[in-house]
Amino acid sequence: MQQRTYKTAVMVVHDLVATALAVVLTFVFRFTGDALAERVHALPVLLPPFLVVAGLVYGRFRLYRTKWRFASLPDLAGIVRAASVLAFGLLVLDYVLVSSDLYGFYFFGKIAIVLYWVLQIFLLGGTRLAFRYLKYARSKQSSARSATVPTLLLGRGADIETLLRAIESGSVRKLAPKGILSPRADEAGQTMREVAVLGGFADLERVVGDLAARGQPVRRLVATPSALAPEAEPDDLIARARRLGVPLARVVSLGDGMRDAELAPLEIEDLLLRPTVAIDRPRLERFLAGKRVLVTGGGGSIGSEICARALAFGASALMVVESSEPALHGILSQPALLNAQAEVGGTLADIRDRERLHAVFAEFRPDYVFHAAALKQVPYLERDWSEGIKTNVFGSINVADASVAAGARALVMISTDKAIEPVSQLGVTKRFAEMVAQARDAEQAAIPGHPTRLIAVRFGNVLGSVGSVVPVFKAQIARGGPVTVTHPDMVRYFMTVREAADLVLTAASHADREARSLAPGAADQRAAVYVLKMGQPVKIAEMAERMIRLAGFEPGAEIELVFSGARPGERLNEILFAREEPRVSLDGIDGVMAAKPVFADRARLDAWTAALREAVEAGDRAAAEAVFEAAIPHFRERFDKPVAAAPASPDAPALGTADAGLC
Repeated sequence: MQQRTYKTAVMVVHDLVATALAVVLTFVFRFTGDALAERVHALPVLLPPFLVVAGLVYGRFRLYRTKWRFASLPDLAGIVRAASVLAFGLLVLDYVLVSSDLYGFYFFGKIAIVLYWVLQIFLLGGTRLAFRYLKYARSKQSSARSATVPTLLLGRGADIETLLRAIESGSVRKLAPKGILSPRADEAGQTMREVAVLGGFADLERVVGDLAARGQPVRRLVATPSALAPEAEPDDLIARARRLGVPLARVVSLGDGMRDAELAPLEIEDLLLRPTVAIDRPRLERFLAGKRVLVTGGGGSIGSEICARALAFGASALMVVESSEPALHGILSQPALLNAQAEVGGTLADIRDRERLHAVFAEFRPDYVFHAAALKQVPYLERDWSEGIKTNVFGSINVADASVAAGARALVMISTDKAIEPVSQLGVTKRFAEMVAQARDAEQAAIPGHPTRLIAVRFGNVLGSVGSVVPVFKAQIARGGPVTVTHPDMVRYFMTVREAADLVLTAASHADREARSLAPGAADQRAAVYVLKMGQPVKIAEMAERMIRLAGFEPGAEIELVFSGARPGERLNEILFAREEPRVSLDGIDGVMAAKPVFADRARLDAWTAALREAVEAGDRAAAEAVFEAAIPHFRERFDKPVAAAPASPDAPALGTADAGLC
């Protein structure tokens, strides 16, 4: 922080000196003799107030928001606007307060003011551009010296240029670009930052052969997001790369403009999704900047991504609450947390331990709480039903109460689409936890001021998370098969870990704003449950066949596809919203749906919770399920049709998680 303040002070001093120099040079270039001497004599009176005004104008146009090494056209536009305001001020001063009518002459005159405007832009902008060029030249030389991996870059021009800038700045290291392959035919033959476009993806073998013949064997292929779009036919690209034996990597980044970018191996799951849902990044930056964030279960696949994204969007402090010591160590060792410009900490705590949890929350005082800690694997919870109730129900109640007691602005509970018309212990415990959150949210809504919001976010299957079907299929393919699918008609929706985390943050931002716009007591008008629009469903059997082909094998002939039968607690698809849940529109938020609350009153929920505690203590599963039957509509259907395609409501498509569980 001190270094940043020092650099900003240096920039301010430079700009004020440049402003004074622009005024002096204007007089020197425009006037001679007595006219020049008279104006130079007036400088001690003119310059000080003018420099004060100039400093305020430069601050207003945010000339110090960007580091000089990243100076760009928007920064130059800001300089032009600032110089124009100052020139216009001189014009008004000259023609209104001085003018030839009052003193018989103009102190500046129109020509001198235009000359000042040009000099001011040159001295402010020229220095920045020169500094950027020097940094660019140095970083390019440094990148050239450290570039050790001859690489082909794959993607459209805009993505490639951004990647090349990242390579030149050192954000992406070790790569020595030898050429570009673009899916757009009109880009063939062009040059981007001194690297030639050598053809399209279909020319991969020819281009690699030509470069090898010239003594530049390609050792890596790097794909930008546009190279993995469906229209670019990435399946064919992967097949070609496999035949050549050249590693294929993709670019991933936490921020915009490839800053903090890194390379990751291209995984099969990267090609299984529709185009990802775009987020409103400025909205999330405004929402989280300077806020204190607490994440329960922060060492898990979803929790860890929420931690990284919260820091990327400007959170000032992060607390990771985790019951697993290895998981806590793993998340706190991640570069995104180690290199964050924020206060980052972690604590070992079990959400079942109410007193411990309240102490942690009271000490940290979070603004926002993201509750990702849960037991999520369907088969285990069907067997160990009481553990699911202890964590997913009682633990969630503890988190909700601790959030309210600590004065958090919002709590976001991670739920599942299995919670609607549940047929499993996972679904029914998550639905009960949703009801608890909604009841407490209604209580908070009746309190004047800005009390805590408590909402839920329902996920589908999260690719790459622990227990997801994709890693299971990959492991089975690696062993040579067979690949097991529970049912030929099993249908699921999928989302990436990044989409899941962004959905959580977006829901929190909407709920927080909604709490401050609706009148106290309007709980029934507020959104309570949020879900991502996940496009078209994916048939699990078809996904398995595609994964087998992407791995270079033929389904049925080389790797067998086996249907093992649905397991307890599974159904063929999942439902997005309950039949009785009224939908609500989210103005200004694309890609997200929401519903209003449907909940029981606090007294009834407390009675059901007490009955659940008694059932767990007695080990009486039938008693626990009787409570769930009374509390949650349609839960009894699980006894009639344990495995069946659940009917979707007329206004909500059926969605699902993977047959291996939520995460």
